[in-house]
Amino acid sequence: MLATFRGGVHPRPCKGFTDEEALDTAVPPPLVRIPLQQHIGAPSKPLVKKGDHVALGQTIAESGGFVSVPQHASVSGTVKAVKAFPHASGRAVAAIEIENDGEDTPAEELAPIPDWQNASPAVLRERVHDAGIVGLGGAAFPTHVKLSPPEDKPIHTVVLNGAECEPYLTCDYRLMLEAPDAILVGAEVVRRCVGARRIVIGIEDNKPRAVEIMREKVRGLDGVEVVSAHTKYPQGSELQLMKTALGVELPKSTLPMEAGVVVQNVGTALAICEAVVAGRPLVERAVTITGAAVGRPGNVRARIGTLCTELVEQAGGMGEGVGRVVLGGPMMGLAVPRADVPLMKSTSGILLMRRDELVEYELNPCIRCSRCETHCPSGLATARIGLAVELGRTEMAERLFVLECIECGCCSYVCPAGRPMTHLMRAGKSAVLKERARRRGHG
Repeated sequence: MLATFRGGVHPRPCKGFTDEEALDTAVPPPLVRIPLQQHIGAPSKPLVKKGDHVALGQTIAESGGFVSVPQHASVSGTVKAVKAFPHASGRAVAAIEIENDGEDTPAEELAPIPDWQNASPAVLRERVHDAGIVGLGGAAFPTHVKLSPPEDKPIHTVVLNGAECEPYLTCDYRLMLEAPDAILVGAEVVRRCVGARRIVIGIEDNKPRAVEIMREKVRGLDGVEVVSAHTKYPQGSELQLMKTALGVELPKSTLPMEAGVVVQNVGTALAICEAVVAGRPLVERAVTITGAAVGRPGNVRARIGTLCTELVEQAGGMGEGVGRVVLGGPMMGLAVPRADVPLMKSTSGILLMRRDELVEYELNPCIRCSRCETHCPSGLATARIGLAVELGRTEMAERLFVLECIECGCCSYVCPAGRPMTHLMRAGKSAVLKERARRRGHG
C-alpha cells in the first residue's frame, strides 16, 4: 500500500484537458509588464526608467532585501513605463512595462558555470539569486534563501516535488516527461548547495509515465530515488509530501529544515539548471492554460510579464459562458477580477471555468459535522476556528493555530453547509498578524 498523509480530499483531477499536450513555446508578446512584487518577501527595486533600452535577460530590478530577488527583462526592447498596473491581487502594483522590439537581443549578464560540480555552494547560491529564481510550485519563495540553511540546521535530504496534486495543472508533469535530465541537474545543484546526501523525488501515482521516466533516469545515481505517492490532494504541500515520501511528520510551527530537509519543485530545479548550466535567468516558465472555456487547452513555456489575455488568445480564446478566471488551480489558485494581468513567476496555470461549474459559498450556520476537521491535512480544529473568526475572537483563533493553515481549500470542498471556510481561515490569519503587529507597536 502506498504511503500517504492524514486528511486530504480527492477532487476530480480534470487533467485530461492537457496531460497529453506537449509543452509548446508561446509567441513572445508585443509588450510585457514585469511586476516588482511577484514573490514572497520585499519587492524588487527598479534599475531602469522610461525610455531605456533593455536586452533579453538584463537585470531591470534589484533585490529589495535578503528575502527578495532581482527581476529581468523577458524581451528586448524599450521601457515604456515604470508605474502601477493591474495585478493578480486585484490591486495596482508597480511594474516595468517593456515594448518588445522583436529581436530578443541577449544581455549575456550571466555566464554558464561549466564546472558547477566543483563550484562552491556559495557560488551556486549566488547564481540562483542573481537569476531571480523563486519557487515555481506556487509559493514563490526566493530559492536562494531556502538554499541557505543556518549552520546549526544541517540538511541531509532534498525532496523534489513532482506531485502536482492541484486539479487541471499538468505543466510539471510535462516537464518531467520532456526535460528529466535538466531537472536532475537542478536537483544535484540543490544537493550541493545544502550539503545533502540524499535526493527523493515524490510523484503522485496518477502520473505513471513520469514515475517510470524519472526512475529510469535515476538508476545508478548515488543517493537518488523516486517515490510513487498515493494520489490525494494536497499531496504537493511540503509537509504532506515529507510525510508521504520520508515518513517524517513535523510538529506545528516547524519548517522542513528542522528535520534536515529542503523541498523544491521540479520546475524550480529546471530553472536552477538553466541558470547554472546555460547562464539563463528566470524569464519564462511552464504554464498550463486549461478549462472547459478555453478553445485549445495546452501547456506552454511563456515569457514572464505576458498578459494572461494574450496567452488565452494564443490558446484559442475564451469560449462561451466563462464564469471565472483563476490563476493556478481551482483549490489554491487566485480568482482574478480581470484577465489582463501579467503572468508571474508564481503562475502555474490559467484556468477558465464555465458558470455552470462554479460552486457558490455562503456564510451559513455551521452544522457541527466536523467533516472539515476530518479532512484537514494540518490537523486543525477548522470548524472552531471558523466560528472564532466569525465572532471576532482573534485570540481564540490564534490559540487554535489558525496560522498553521496552508489554505489548501479542503475544508471548503467538503463542507455540506457550503460555508466559505478557506476565506474564514485567511481572514483569521490576517487578523492574528494585524493583532501581533499592534502588540509589537505598543511594546
